[in-house]
Parts: sequence; C-alpha cells; structure tokens
Amino acid sequence: MATVIKDDRLTRTQSFMCVGFAGLFSKTVTSPLEVVKIKSQVGTFHSKGGFWHSFITIYQNEGFRGFWKGNLASCLRLFPYTAIHLTTYKKIIHLHMDEVGFITQWRAILAGGLAGIAAALVTYPLEMTETRLIVQNCRKPTYLSVAHTLSKIYKTEGLKALYRGFSLTVLGALPFSIGCYIVHMNVDKLWQEPPLRFTPLQNFINGCLAAGVAQNLSYPFETVKRKMQAQSTHLPHLGGVDVHFRGMTDCFIQIVKHKGIFSLWNGITANMIKIVPYFGLLFTCFEMCKQLCLYRNGYIVSPLSYKLTPGVDQSLRPYELEEVKRYLKNRNFGTGEASFGNRW
Repeated sequence: MATVIKDDRLTRTQSFMCVGFAGLFSKTVTSPLEVVKIKSQVGTFHSKGGFWHSFITIYQNEGFRGFWKGNLASCLRLFPYTAIHLTTYKKIIHLHMDEVGFITQWRAILAGGLAGIAAALVTYPLEMTETRLIVQNCRKPTYLSVAHTLSKIYKTEGLKALYRGFSLTVLGALPFSIGCYIVHMNVDKLWQEPPLRFTPLQNFINGCLAAGVAQNLSYPFETVKRKMQAQSTHLPHLGGVDVHFRGMTDCFIQIVKHKGIFSLWNGITANMIKIVPYFGLLFTCFEMCKQLCLYRNGYIVSPLSYKLTPGVDQSLRPYELEEVKRYLKNRNFGTGEASFGNRW
C-alpha cells in the first residue's frame, strides 16, 4: 500500500511554482543530452558516429546554440503539462482512495499514466515543435521560433500533423507504468526496510531506478514517435529521418528491416546518462524552492535549512497560520507570549 503525501504548509500556487521552476532549470541544464537523444532517435547524420561523436558533430555544424534547440518549446510545455497532470492525477487518486487516504501502488501508478496522457494530449503540439526545432540545422533553419514552427506546420501540413505520433504516447504509457510498478514493488526488498522509512537520498535513487526501467521498456514507442514527428515531405531530406515510412506500423517494420531491432533503442545512452543529473537537479531545485516558501510562510527559521520556527504549529495551513498571526497582532501579544501550539 502507498499513501499520497503532500506538504500542506505550501499553497497550491507555491507548490506549482516550485515544481515548475525545478523542471525549467533541470531541463535547460540537461538540454544537450536531450538534443543528442532525439537526433539519435530520428537518425540524423549527427548520430552516425555514436554518442560522443554526436556532440562533436553538432558543435561543428551548429555551435553551442545547437545544444539548446527546442529547449524553449520544452520549457513552455512544462507549465501547462504540469498543471494538467497534477490536477488530473489528484482527481483520479481521490476516486480510488479509501477513507484513510491509502491507495494501492498499482492504482497510483496507473493514475499517473492516465494523467500523463491527458496532459500530453493538450501540450502535444509543443512536443512536435520541440522535435522539429531539434532536428533542423539552426544555421540553415526552416523554422525560426516556437510560434513560427506551430504556424508553419499547421498551414503546410494541417492540424492533424501537430498530433502525428500521439497514439504512441498512449501505447507507451502501458510499458512505462509497468516499469514503474516493478520498481516500486521491489524497492523495500532493495533497502530491506518499509517505504515510510526511506530517506530523501533513497527516494531519489528509487526515482532514478523507476525512470530508468520504465523508459527502457517504453523507449521503442518514443523512438517511432520522434521519427513520425520529424518526417515531412515539406522539409529537406524528409526531416532527416533514416528510414521512410507511411504510418506507425510501417515505421516499426522499416526500422527493424533496415536498421535492426536494437535501433529502436537509439539514443538510450544519452537518455540513461540524463536521468541522474535531471532528477538530481529537479529534486535539489524543488527542495530549495520549497525551503524559500516555507521560510516566507513562517514555518522555518531560515531558507537554508529545515529548522522549525519555535512555537509554530506545523499542522496549520498557510492561510490558517496567517490568521493566527493576524489575531495575535491585533491582540498586541508580544513575541515572547505568542505560542501557536508547536507539536514538534
């Protein structure tokens, strides 16, 4: 069994901003690995020499700017994706919780998968934009910006093109969820203690393991999706894809036929290397933002540590704590007399 735990000492806006900023920072720092991964999945000439050679080829042909192509589209996608994902996930979770707030691990992961599909549906055009911007040569661009990319794809290829490959997001959600479930069902055996006693470091390692296993299982679907997003008769060399195809099934067939089954995992090295710094930065930035918010709300004495403010009841929500402070101020209580019933 698992329980959904949230910190009620943060407002909804603060929680959303913490997640958003952490995501923006981690995505931007690890963008070079994402660029190499997507170029390898599509099969552009940059990836012909292998993982390390891809960095050299991209730098020689496009400069440092080439490593951050598509990052703006990815960052713009983050906030609506996060908002929709969290809202949908929360609603689905509440439908399956028992009266004490518990839910089975499988249902929690399934809820995450469904929420991810809902969020992807709304933000998919930005993912398409990211892929197109990454596979093009930024020194000889077909697309000039995020808005120009969306507009040009819509005008030349139609609305349907903005959702090309979306079905693979749905199909890939199943093996992804299974991978997460496998890891979460066995982490207590790995650490030989119950999940409720895991340290932040253990939770971080668990997150990396879950992401690694889940992404490996769903990776072929993402590879085909990226190729479908990139291929277009309106682009030079059909978008740079290394196989030509007529649809999703034909894409799988052509990849296996001409490149071999293991080419479905092209770019997996960059993806695996990216997991640790991405989640590490995500976790660290989130905790830093959370500390700033808790300090601003009055729960901790410093934004640099989690030392609790003496006399503050940590079970109070932010608005309740503000009301208590306002009440005490109106009553002219001194700081030495004020006590909020610290339970710690």
